[in-house]
Amino acid sequence: MAELDGAPVPPDALQALGLVNYGHFTSMRVEDQRIRGLSHHLDRLVRDCRLIFAAELDRERVRDYVRHALRDVQGAIIVRVTIYDPALELAHPAGDTHPRVLVTTRPAAPLPPSPMRVQTVGYQRDLPAAKHVGLFGALRGRRKAQLAGFDDALFVDNTSFITEGATWNVGFYDGERVVWPSGDVLPGVTMRLLQQVHDRTVHVPVNVGDIASMHAAFATNTSIGVRPINGIDDVALPGDHPIFEILRKEYEEIPAESI
Repeated sequence: MAELDGAPVPPDALQALGLVNYGHFTSMRVEDQRIRGLSHHLDRLVRDCRLIFAAELDRERVRDYVRHALRDVQGAIIVRVTIYDPALELAHPAGDTHPRVLVTTRPAAPLPPSPMRVQTVGYQRDLPAAKHVGLFGALRGRRKAQLAGFDDALFVDNTSFITEGATWNVGFYDGERVVWPSGDVLPGVTMRLLQQVHDRTVHVPVNVGDIASMHAAFATNTSIGVRPINGIDDVALPGDHPIFEILRKEYEEIPAESI
């Protein structure tokens, strides 16, 4: 399913995403017409639209488009809202822009997800604070890790400090606290919600050399919730640590918002 500003999207309106690839988005897990963290997702879209297009985005209009696209949907699904301008030209991206709202859906995977092994890859996203559509570097890192036999990539900066995953935030448990690596990362909605409900939380630099001293590690985003990481490079980690169920329970107790 794909709708642009609440109507079926014509094929030529998608060309700008493939050929120019300038815009931003957010993805949300919808369960029975409700979204956990919906307000945060809308805040992200408004903030990123100002940053990327210097334009104001009507959050209620976006909400209406999502509601329209999901009017007949029940159960669990992932909805993605992409903000872009189909008329933006590759040679003249500084021209007047008129961002539009593309709503697409895909099936949601069952929860909880199985543990995964990740490989550290040196990479930092352009404009890391924004959830933009420029995913080439992230997907190249993921491809590199998967070709090496891992499930995904965990990014490190040029000083070997951990930042984030290819499309997810990473957290650790040091035996007492949930540790979120500080640095230039995308402030994920699921990460933010977990920080709000889990009291013993810190933001500190985490070096690759610190991994072996951690009791557990996990990935988090709206699609996967809390996913255990049972290996980083050659360091084995538990895939069934009690902290995972604690975080999942705290996250699931956050009231979801109606679309």
